[in-house]
Amino acid sequence: MAIMTGLSGNEMYCLHQKGLTPGNIVIGNSVFSLGFVGSVGSGLRTLAGGEVTQVTSVIHEGRQNALDRMVKEAINHGGMGITGVSNELIQHTGNVEFLSIGSTVHKEGAIAGESLAFSSSADGQELYCQMDAGFRPIKFVFGNVAYSIGIGGGIMGALKSLARGEVHQYSQIFNETRHHALDRIQGEARAAGANSVVGIQTSIIPFGGMQEMVMIGTASHHNALPGQYNATPITSDLTNEEMWNLIHMGYMPIQLVLGVSVYSLGFVGGVTAFLKSFSRGEIEELTTLIYEARENAIARIAQDATACGADDVVGIKTYVYQLGGGIIEFMAMGTAVKRMPGLSTESPQLPPQAVIRDKDTFINTAEMSVGTALNDARKGKSGR
Repeated sequence: MAIMTGLSGNEMYCLHQKGLTPGNIVIGNSVFSLGFVGSVGSGLRTLAGGEVTQVTSVIHEGRQNALDRMVKEAINHGGMGITGVSNELIQHTGNVEFLSIGSTVHKEGAIAGESLAFSSSADGQELYCQMDAGFRPIKFVFGNVAYSIGIGGGIMGALKSLARGEVHQYSQIFNETRHHALDRIQGEARAAGANSVVGIQTSIIPFGGMQEMVMIGTASHHNALPGQYNATPITSDLTNEEMWNLIHMGYMPIQLVLGVSVYSLGFVGGVTAFLKSFSRGEIEELTTLIYEARENAIARIAQDATACGADDVVGIKTYVYQLGGGIIEFMAMGTAVKRMPGLSTESPQLPPQAVIRDKDTFINTAEMSVGTALNDARKGKSGR
């Protein structure tokens, strides 16, 4: 029978360089209802703010069910690996569907019935970069946390927002929840026998009046990493192409670092800024506030980088979210790196096929998709 694969021509070319051939596309799904009991328990928990553990557990179970069924289908197809694994959450009326899709690959010249060796969030081009940089893929992993600021947190925040500056209660809640997701993806990698999680992608998804933060990546093993990373795997949100370049220069990613700072303009500052908005010119109160908040978030990732002994932090990105009531969250995220002796890539340079972005040849502007795909950051891959 003809092979039905989601791999593009560029992906097939790259995987061929590593002795892999395309196999069938595989799918796994699971449809859940939160149910009356879970909804009531979650509602009570949100009064205090922070993680809503009941919802985290339900979402984790649904995602895992979908992944397990996709893996089972890949085994039935005789695949030795799965690449381009996505993990989507699609909300239907009263229910939610968890959907995992990937493409199996086979080893050239392999004997029929070879066992499944790996699953990866990386597409074919990214997987080439990972493998050529010395990482052996083991397992698709994810870490998630469902959270709410909470009614109680909202009240306290409103009281504290009378004063201009950081709202420490909010900063603590958001720092804790974001690090929960990171700790959990690291724990899954450790359980799989990996010493690294690479190609991490982070999404924040609205869910039933709350939010879910989920990180996905590929648990891998790199022989050059010291034994200490068997217990605490390295984490990186660099693209696989960026990581290849750093490895080529002798730098190893060692930790995804993130910092959160939640600030309030304050009652007095808010009134002053409002009055100034009627005249032309800079609103100094807002300029200063936003600068301080951003600097505070970056300072926190600098502290984490120093604590893990990094030489530099690369790929820093900053994000700004309006939380309402004049309160703003600033999040900074990057990857701490360290120079290590003896690092090199297998190839002296990347082939063009590894960096060319595939174009999407189907565009539907008639309606918006209700699904949230975690791998959509890879332009041109959303149709998989």
